[in-house]
Amino acid sequence: MEANSKSEAVNLPEHPKETGKGSRKPKVPKPAKEPKPPQVKKEKASNVPAAPIDPNSMFKEGFLKSVYNEKPSERVVTRFPPEPNGYLHIGHSKAIAINFGFARYHNGVCYLRFDDTNPGAEEEKYFTAIENMVQWLGFTPYQTTYSSDNFDKLYELAENLIKKDGAYVCHCTETEIKLQKGGEKGAAGPRYACPHRNRPPEESWTEFRAMRDGKYKEKEAILRMKQDLTDGNPQMWDLAAYRIIEKEHHRTGDKWRIYPTYDFTHCLCDSFENISHSLCTTEFQLSRVSYEWLCDAVEIYKPMQREYGRLNLTGTVLSKRKLLELVDKKYVRGWDDPRLYTLIALRRRGVPPGAILSFVNELGVSTALTNIQIVRFEQSVRRYLEQTVPRLMLLLDPIPVIIDNLPDDYTEDIELPFSPKDPSFGTHTIPFTKTVYIDRTDFREIDSKDFFRLAPGKAVGLLKVPFPIKATSFDKDESSGLVTAVHAVYEKPEDGSTGFKKPKTYIQWVGGASHVKAEVRVFNPLFRSENPLAVEGGYLSDVNPDSEEFYPNAMIESGLEEIRKRAPWPEEEGEKDVKRGEAGWESVRFQGLRVGYFCMDRDTEMEGGKVVLNRIVSLKEDAGKGS
Repeated sequence: MEANSKSEAVNLPEHPKETGKGSRKPKVPKPAKEPKPPQVKKEKASNVPAAPIDPNSMFKEGFLKSVYNEKPSERVVTRFPPEPNGYLHIGHSKAIAINFGFARYHNGVCYLRFDDTNPGAEEEKYFTAIENMVQWLGFTPYQTTYSSDNFDKLYELAENLIKKDGAYVCHCTETEIKLQKGGEKGAAGPRYACPHRNRPPEESWTEFRAMRDGKYKEKEAILRMKQDLTDGNPQMWDLAAYRIIEKEHHRTGDKWRIYPTYDFTHCLCDSFENISHSLCTTEFQLSRVSYEWLCDAVEIYKPMQREYGRLNLTGTVLSKRKLLELVDKKYVRGWDDPRLYTLIALRRRGVPPGAILSFVNELGVSTALTNIQIVRFEQSVRRYLEQTVPRLMLLLDPIPVIIDNLPDDYTEDIELPFSPKDPSFGTHTIPFTKTVYIDRTDFREIDSKDFFRLAPGKAVGLLKVPFPIKATSFDKDESSGLVTAVHAVYEKPEDGSTGFKKPKTYIQWVGGASHVKAEVRVFNPLFRSENPLAVEGGYLSDVNPDSEEFYPNAMIESGLEEIRKRAPWPEEEGEKDVKRGEAGWESVRFQGLRVGYFCMDRDTEMEGGKVVLNRIVSLKEDAGKGS
C-alpha cells in the first residue's frame, strides 16, 4: 500500500496544552473516576420506539467526561490504531466511536494509524477494508498514518535507549524467558534476571546492529527493555522491544529484518503524533506503567493513556482465528456473510452506520466489560430503523387472489404513504386490479375463531383499498397439497354508497401486474447457544443448521423502484454525502410491512431482473396480535 501521507511531511499538531492542572502520574494504573451506574434490571425486548438519545451523551457524562476533566486540553488529539491483519468487528465500532467521537466533540482531531509492525500477518485488503469502515461510520481521519512511517525514528530511539543502559540484547529461548518471569501463567515461581541483562551497553549496541544486519535468525536474539523486575506489574518485567521477522514489509520492502513490538511502538508513535488522550481498552490497563516508563526513558512527550471496557457480543464469535475457520471451512460464504458480526458483514446485512453508533451511545462507556446479547443489539437497530426508513408491502410466499366480480381490465390507483408517521417521506401509487397477491400465511382453508385473516366466507381488508374482499373458494394442487389460487369478491356496495362493515384485519398485498419479483434471504442466529465457546465439542458443533432461509419467489410492490432511486435510507453518517441513487445496494432499506426490515443485497442485478433482499432484523408484532 502506498503511504497516503507520511508523518514527516505534514505539520503535526503541537503538544496539547492543558487548560487545567493536568494529570499526575499514578503510582499504579487507575481508571478515571466515574459515577457508579445504577443496577440495571433485565427487561423484555420492546419494539416501541424509544425517545431519541443525545448522540453526544457518552461524552457529556460518565467515564469520558471524567477523562477529559482529568486533562482538559485546548487541542484534543486522539488516534484509532488498528492492526491491519483482519476485518473489524462490532467490538471495534466502540473504539472508533470513542476515539473519533471524543476528538470531534471537543473540536479536536483523530488519526487513523495502522499498527503495521508485523509483516507476516498484514495484507492490503485489510488496510482498505478498515479505511472504508471508518468512513462508512461517518468519520474522516485527520491523517492516515502508519507505525512504519516511524521505523527510522524508532530504531534511533532504541539505540539511544541501549546507550543509556535502558535496553539489552537477549538470546534466551521463549521457555527461558517465561521461567525468568515466574513460569507459565498461574505459576508462582521466583522471578530472576536474564543472564544477558547486565552485559555492557556497548556490547548490546553491537549485538542489536548484528540483529539488524542478518547475523541472527528469528528467535535467536531479541532486544528487551531494562525495566523493574521487582515491580508487581508483569508489564515491567523487561518487555521485548525488537524482534527478528524475516519477511518483507508491505511498505518498506526488505529494508528491515527487525521490527519493533507493540509495547515499544505504541506509546512512542502516540508521542510523535502529539496525542493528548490515548484511549484504549482495559486489557491495556497494566500497560500504562510501561507506556509511561518508556516515554520517560527516551525523554519524549508523554501522552495520557486511559482505558475503557471493551464491547463483546454474546451468541457469536469475534476472534479473527475463529472467524477465519468459519470462512475456510465454508460454514459461511465469506467475511461479509450477513450472519457474522464483522462490520463488513453488518453493512451487507443492511444495518445502517448510524444504528451502530446509536447502539454504542446507548450502552455508554465505563471501565466494565460490556457483554451484550444479540437480541439487545437487534432491538436497538429495530428502533433506529423504525424512525428512518420507508415502508413497502412484501410477500415472502405469495399466492394469487382472483376477484371474480371485477372486470378483467379493472384498475384502481391506490395511494400509499412511505411512512404513516412522517409525511416528508412522500407517497406512491400502486394499481388495484382483478388479480392481486397476498402472502400464503394470510389464508387458511379452514377458518377458526382465533384467525382474523382470509378464509372461505370471511372478509378482510387490503391495505388502503377502499372496500374489503371476501374469499369464496380456492384452487389446490392435490399432489403438493398447496393452495394455488384464492377466489374472492370485492365487497363494494352496488348502490354506490361508502358505508360497509369494517373488517377486523387489513393485510398487505401487491398488484397482479405491477409487482417486483425477488429472492429474500432471512438470517437467523449462526449459533444455537448464548456461549458457543463453552459448548462441548467446540463452537463449530454449535453452528445452527437453520441459520438462513431462502424465499426464491417473493414479491414486493412497485414502490421499490422509487425507494432505490432515493437511497440512501437514511442519509446519515458515512452515507449522508452520497448522491441519490449512487449509494451501495445495502443503503436501499425499508420495512416490509408485518414482515421485517430489509435491504437490497449486492447480488442484485437490476438489468437482468434479479432482485435480492436481505432481512436486517425481524419485525416484532404487538403481543396478543392474532396469528
